[in-house]
Amino acid sequence: MNTFRPIEKKDIEFFLEFMPDRCFTDQENFEKYGHDETEDLVYFPEIVLKPETPEEVSKILAYCNANRIPVTPSGARTGLSGGSLPVHKGIALSMEKFNRILHIDENNHQVTTEPAVITEVLQNTLKEKGLFYPPDPASKGSCFIGGNISENSGGPKAVKYGVTKDYVLNLEIVLPTGEIIWTGANVLKNATGYNLTQLIVGSEGTLAVITKIVLRLIPHPTKDLLLLVPFFDAGKACEAVAAIFKAGITPSGMEFMERDALVYTQEFTGDFSIEVKENHAAHLLIEVDGFDSDILMGECEKIMSVLENFETDEILFAESEAQKNSLWSLRRKAGEAVKSQSIYKEEDTVVPRFELPKLLHHVKAIGKKYNLHSVCYGHAGDGNLHVNILKGNLSDAEWEIELPKAIREIFTEVVNLGGTLSGEHGIGLVQKGYMDIAFPEVSLQLMRNIKNVFDPNGILNPGKIMN
Repeated sequence: MNTFRPIEKKDIEFFLEFMPDRCFTDQENFEKYGHDETEDLVYFPEIVLKPETPEEVSKILAYCNANRIPVTPSGARTGLSGGSLPVHKGIALSMEKFNRILHIDENNHQVTTEPAVITEVLQNTLKEKGLFYPPDPASKGSCFIGGNISENSGGPKAVKYGVTKDYVLNLEIVLPTGEIIWTGANVLKNATGYNLTQLIVGSEGTLAVITKIVLRLIPHPTKDLLLLVPFFDAGKACEAVAAIFKAGITPSGMEFMERDALVYTQEFTGDFSIEVKENHAAHLLIEVDGFDSDILMGECEKIMSVLENFETDEILFAESEAQKNSLWSLRRKAGEAVKSQSIYKEEDTVVPRFELPKLLHHVKAIGKKYNLHSVCYGHAGDGNLHVNILKGNLSDAEWEIELPKAIREIFTEVVNLGGTLSGEHGIGLVQKGYMDIAFPEVSLQLMRNIKNVFDPNGILNPGKIMN
């Protein structure tokens, strides 16, 4: 059990000495940095600090380590697992001042950036030079690249191009004890010692604070085609996913949306340009991309031939960039739209893609057992299903007692199917109580030991990932 002490006057005086205009103790900042996008959870820090250099981060962490003060790294706070919530009070360490793209290396297809650059801003800047950074979480217009690395974010294009970890070459980090180090090298191959870079990716801010990032890039595709496929049976839509891959096609996007998800999103956005009929149970949004229109059209024809084996309604080909953008907007806003309906709980389940129909079946069966209404959507090509459970008219007692039982059953089925608890949202605060389903105690203890090596006093983002 970590023993922390509260912030004292002498601590505030220490921070004011070297960052007088970036040290905040007012209620407005406490409220701003006391929440992310995880349900309605709020935990106020005792002080908010906004460093501008790795050296300032180092000074903060060294002081906090010596004085047993908890530090919670904070980015854009778009996370969905409570990763940036200061549950032990202490310091909210906002990294928002680290917002520069430092260098684009066009010769080696690399970019060096600070962690508070908005993901979409980085992507658009690179696109101007014909370069592509593929990971694209739904919040890409507001989330920070540093947060994407902390959570190992994915998004729709992960099905073809991979997730954040596949693009991180090197990181400058500050350890909880204050040392500043680089984790690797700016090379595509590296068999030199343990892979500290990949250990930091996905560690949810519990091992170190990221201050610089080197990413590998690829040429930006110049062409894409987009299809929206309505299914009369949601399970069959899931079956079609694996069938398309077995036919030799790897789409750049393969998104699943239950009927309710699409209807809620239309109501939320006011965009009713897509007809959703009463007998539409689910839709697949399928994108192919590349550099040759003829090749892409051939891939679409193959997809169509696969879909002939399934009962679908009329397939929509997006005919313009505006229509493509509208379809993608509906998908990206699905999460926000579903959550606007009710108090909710979201689970970020992932299984091998062939097992997706079984996962959907188990989710619905468990929901029926516990009288819970779920709305599902997600990155079907990755087997990554976002399960949103809505409270609706359930009593507080039913919600608090029955929901954890249902979630544990869902996660147990996920693991039985060869999957795991989170595909891209992380464990953070809200899922740590289920880690025993995915890992035996020996594995959990190894993780605790790694945490202890990096952070012997447990000051950095305490209370996350493991109990």
